[in-house]
Amino acid sequence: MRHLRSLRTPGTPKNQAKQPERSGADDSAENPSVSCCEQALISMDKNAGVLCRNGEVTDEVVYSSGEEPEHQSVEEHKSVILHLLSQLKLGMDLTKVVLPTFILEPRSLLEMYADFFAHPDMFIRIADGLTAEDRILAVLEFYLTSFHVGRKGSLAKKPYNPILGETFTCSWDVREECSTGMERNPLNLANDVSVMEDDRGLRFVAEQISHHPPVSGFYAECPRKKICLNAHIWTKSKFYGMSIGVANVGEAVITLLEHEEEYHFTFPSAFCRSILTFPWVELGGKLHITCPKTGYNASVTFHTKPFYGGKLHRVTGEVKNASTGKVICKVAGEWNGKIEFNYTSNQEQAKVIDTKTLKVYHKRVRPVLSQEDNESRRLWHTVTSGLRSKNTVSATEAKHALEEKQRKEARERAETGAEWKPRVSKANLTF
Repeated sequence: MRHLRSLRTPGTPKNQAKQPERSGADDSAENPSVSCCEQALISMDKNAGVLCRNGEVTDEVVYSSGEEPEHQSVEEHKSVILHLLSQLKLGMDLTKVVLPTFILEPRSLLEMYADFFAHPDMFIRIADGLTAEDRILAVLEFYLTSFHVGRKGSLAKKPYNPILGETFTCSWDVREECSTGMERNPLNLANDVSVMEDDRGLRFVAEQISHHPPVSGFYAECPRKKICLNAHIWTKSKFYGMSIGVANVGEAVITLLEHEEEYHFTFPSAFCRSILTFPWVELGGKLHITCPKTGYNASVTFHTKPFYGGKLHRVTGEVKNASTGKVICKVAGEWNGKIEFNYTSNQEQAKVIDTKTLKVYHKRVRPVLSQEDNESRRLWHTVTSGLRSKNTVSATEAKHALEEKQRKEARERAETGAEWKPRVSKANLTF
């Protein structure tokens, strides 16, 4: 994975921030002054094997909280949760708190990040914009529709904390089975037998690049459209009484190689509410999408629900041309429902996107037995099997064994002075 940007917690002086466990990545090989636009897609790299799609099959397994029964709650485990809460203090960092296995969602956080691309057609269409205004609007549409799939279930659960060096790879074939028409076949590849298989659709790879603090990096690309996304996220969890807040500290950059444009954006925080009864998730925070080259930018606010009244999951935003200060579009709606786009150039015509009716593309993933030992589904296979069979004892034992193995490897590196090196990421992190 290339081009991971430097990261510093807002408001934290650089010389006072905690340094992550060193990755040992050799950054000297890449000139930091060279922009992403001037470098090749990772698929053209000699180490692109991590993005190889050989052996992948359509993923028919639903790895999301949406598969859980709607009526399920945590009532039967309330005594365990109360005991855990009694040991916590307001504002306490939950990074090192061992949580009970029954609250886990049966998949890794790295796989959850792939849900950002559940509508891959929305992502690759960004490159088709004829003007800078078209492209910033397409980026905003992709951004606002990228959160709902990962949280389409009513009951909130926590994914596995990735192990250092863990990876997850997948891809999406954007062509429909009935691939007729540009709208249903955005790559226009229905009968193009000259196109290499690896150019069809979108590829994704994620890696856990730091353990302390926990930082994940992920990368997606569509070689045919010459568009890629680089991102890294540090998850910071805190206890707020009857809720838990997760700050997703980091940045993503969408690069359009044909236009030499980069679109920078950050991520909203997530809040798990009603943790004693029926946990549910909402997003909150104000963020920005910027394109330094064109001057277009967007501001987006995810509104948390007031204690009294108000709507759930509300989102608002606007797009501006920085050079003129003119607002070209205003947005309002629900990030997991209908989102309305009103354009100042044509106030009589609004565009409405209903996230509930957007096509969700199945990931293509290699079977567990074909995966390497450090790949998410194989790494967590025993834990997942225990959770799915309701055998929490087996799941807990398997989870503990993985965590103990990680601690042992960390001790050995500390004793020998060895540096852990990411396989995919060129990590250049500053906190």
